[in-house]
Amino acid sequence: MFQMSKVIINRNSSTIVLMLIFLASGTFFGVANAQNLNVTSNNNNNNNNKDLSLNDLFELVENSIVQVTKTMPPANPFGPDKENTTSLGSGFIYNNKGYIVTNNHVVENAKVVDVTLINGDRYTANVTGTDAFSDLAVIKINENTTTTTTIPKPLVVGNSSELRVGDQVVAVGNPFGLESSMTTGIVSQIGRLLSIDERGFSIPNAIQTDALINPGNSGGPLLNMKGEVIGVNTAGIFPGGIGLAVPSNTVLRIIPVLMEEKNYTHPWLGVTGNTLTADIAKREKVDRTQKGVIIDTIVRSSPADLAGLNGSNINQYGEKRGGDIITALDGKPIIKMEDLISYLELNKAVNDNATLSVYRDGEIIDKEITLKSRPEAPITNQTQN
Repeated sequence: MFQMSKVIINRNSSTIVLMLIFLASGTFFGVANAQNLNVTSNNNNNNNNKDLSLNDLFELVENSIVQVTKTMPPANPFGPDKENTTSLGSGFIYNNKGYIVTNNHVVENAKVVDVTLINGDRYTANVTGTDAFSDLAVIKINENTTTTTTIPKPLVVGNSSELRVGDQVVAVGNPFGLESSMTTGIVSQIGRLLSIDERGFSIPNAIQTDALINPGNSGGPLLNMKGEVIGVNTAGIFPGGIGLAVPSNTVLRIIPVLMEEKNYTHPWLGVTGNTLTADIAKREKVDRTQKGVIIDTIVRSSPADLAGLNGSNINQYGEKRGGDIITALDGKPIIKMEDLISYLELNKAVNDNATLSVYRDGEIIDKEITLKSRPEAPITNQTQN
């Protein structure tokens, strides 16, 4: 029985290819650090309380959106292809100190990138910090090599928790290298799980939009009609016309840490699981009205393992049986996998304690867990998040 929809991203230097798949196996969850739990603005004032026309909005933001160019040497300098490879993405000015926000996959494996403004001015920028698990990165213009041109004003980063399905949004970036292009659409849904397959973990609370997001838009802003950044464009599904963006509240939580510490530490629970469905409830012989997340597998020596949680077993007929069902976390009801991941993302950090309430053998029991740091590389072959 398929449990939930999820987006898997496959990327290379010039294209972004995506597939919509359905999870028939487990979902593995780690969580983002709560080092900066209080989401605050990036200190850029926006005195505009009214929606702008599309023309005025574009004129307000266009100078603050940049093209990011990464040049990498050939993987094998002695092979037939001896030329450097170049990939393009987008970004936006984050503050007056020359910091720029973009996607991790735009600058991945690079130490220095080129930044081009809409007026043609070019800068070099150091890659200050990256976080593959949220697909966010921050770069800083290298003042020693800049021209005398004034860096454009930063964009205002808004509050993505205020978004509603149906809100009009605008994406601006450099699709296929076509500089400063704008597309429009609406918020199609919020709270999506965005899974980067090569990493094995999910980005929670992603914004789904029908504003067209093509290769090269990655790292550019998704904007509300006040011109505030409410997301960072990350992926598009082709065909399908579905765009996905990392929410701005994630940006406000993670980017300041990347600016100071270069990386972002994520807590980790160490289980795979699925949202409990009627079919799974029938299999487990529990009431069909029972809600929660059933644990599939548990990683050895993970926090879940040390706390004594139970995963599912496979009998001689190849049927799964008997995993604990997570019903609440710190007293908050857990109905589906997204609830669990989002709560951990927003409220927990490495070494934090958590109380998991699980349904086992007809009763609810509480398990105390101390979260560990998320491993850098996948340690199971199953989908992780």
